Amino acid sequence: MLIRYYKGEPNSYVIRYRGGKIVQHGTGLTFWYPPFNTSIATVPTVSQDAAFIFNETTANYQLISIQGQLTYRLADPLEVSQFLDFTIDPRLGHYRSEDPEKLSQRVINAVQANTRSGVNALSLEQALIKVKELAQNVLTRVQQEPDLQALGVIVENLHFTAVNATPEMRKALETDYRESLQQRADLAIYTRRTAAVEEEIKISHRELDNEVELEQRRRDLVDMQAQNNLTLAAAEAKADEMKLNPYGSLAPQTLVGLALKEWASHAGTIGNLNISPDLLNQLVKWVGSARQ
Repeated sequence: MLIRYYKGEPNSYVIRYRGGKIVQHGTGLTFWYPPFNTSIATVPTVSQDAAFIFNETTANYQLISIQGQLTYRLADPLEVSQFLDFTIDPRLGHYRSEDPEKLSQRVINAVQANTRSGVNALSLEQALIKVKELAQNVLTRVQQEPDLQALGVIVENLHFTAVNATPEMRKALETDYRESLQQRADLAIYTRRTAAVEEEIKISHRELDNEVELEQRRRDLVDMQAQNNLTLAAAEAKADEMKLNPYGSLAPQTLVGLALKEWASHAGTIGNLNISPDLLNQLVKWVGSARQ
């Protein structure tokens, strides 16, 4: 067949060559062509995904595996076709060279180179924790790669889906983490116990302070009662003194006479009183002598 028909896909930039020169190009072109002097190249215009996995060494010489995926696209398909061979077999639709696959590998190589420099500056623990931050830094550096910019490659997204240490180191980290959790649990128990002991000490101090205060109040009460008793006794003594003071100037015989008079006034309340005649006679004479 001397003339064939080619129908381009809407997500491909089609470049038609005749005798090694570009005669037609555009997105999703459709045309008739003579196969003996025509070559067709198709450059994808949609974003491409590329998965990767590689091993790197951290700053403390620990091996980790990094698995992820990137997304890129070609900003200028016509420009990149001048550096890489995107010609296809029109009948089968397959690329005639490995350049399209090499392009993906170039992007992955740029990612790996920048990832290595980032991982080499981190410890194992930091590399396992700062995955998102590391991916963002690598993406920024890859987007500024001169080789990729020259090809019109735009890296849109980069994700590290897994960052893993070796099984032995992962087990060691798990053990260390469990130990740290146990230490934190022990510290929490110790803190609670310490707080409980301190609270008990505070309670004991408060109880002791209350007892001391109670004893102080009791002592103050006893002192007050003693002082009151002394004051009352002094008042009673003073009252007795004032009552007896008028009798201090009287003669003894007069006092005896007053006493006898007092007894006589209370004779009705006296049960028995025995006075011998001799005693009565002497008292009368003694009292009578005081009047002379």
